[in-house]
Amino acid sequence: MATNQEEVKLLGVVGSPFVCRVQIALKFKGVEYKFLEENLGNKSELLLKYNPVHKKVPVLVHGEKPLAESLVIVEYIDETWNNNPILPSDPYQRALARFWSKFIDDKVVGAAWKSVFSVDKDEREKNVQEALEGLKFLEDEIKGKKFFGGEEIGLVDISGVFIAFWIPIIQEIAGLQLFTSEKFPNLYKWGQDLMNHSVVKEVLPPREPLFSFFKARYENLTASA
Repeated sequence: MATNQEEVKLLGVVGSPFVCRVQIALKFKGVEYKFLEENLGNKSELLLKYNPVHKKVPVLVHGEKPLAESLVIVEYIDETWNNNPILPSDPYQRALARFWSKFIDDKVVGAAWKSVFSVDKDEREKNVQEALEGLKFLEDEIKGKKFFGGEEIGLVDISGVFIAFWIPIIQEIAGLQLFTSEKFPNLYKWGQDLMNHSVVKEVLPPREPLFSFFKARYENLTASA
């Protein structure tokens, strides 16, 4: 069994929202770790060894025991290091946090991404509508709260970093009005508070290189369409 004193390594790429989730959790807990930058065009032997199933980042390695999938990793971090809890202690609230975190991945992340990076126009429009519907549920859920986790960030907030930071970048590239303060005032304010949180602010990647990277990708896609 790994102890919380053993070495922690994180295999990832700068600019991935899923890697960012894990970095937020580690920083929030004050866990020292070694970041191993991956090249997804030429995956390392280490990545293939530690995540042979999906061959994706992030992968957390704690005491030579690897774990994949960002939400699984964040829960593991929370259970291994007891300070600054990320999940609620109440079983029902904990179950709700898991539900909304999975909801973000199932109903918002993929749809928002495809609303920009799909070649087919009908496919893009379908995903715009799906993303808007998902964001509306979250708008209602955050109403009256600072963070989904209450006064401090929790699992749902960490899961939602894609909404706060990545959606504004990709929607600007595509000229979409997906996530705006007019459409989703409660959720938009939450997003601003999340990005200004001391831990999150320190971990977020620089915006401009990410914007340029996604812009080039979008232009290549639309040029070949």
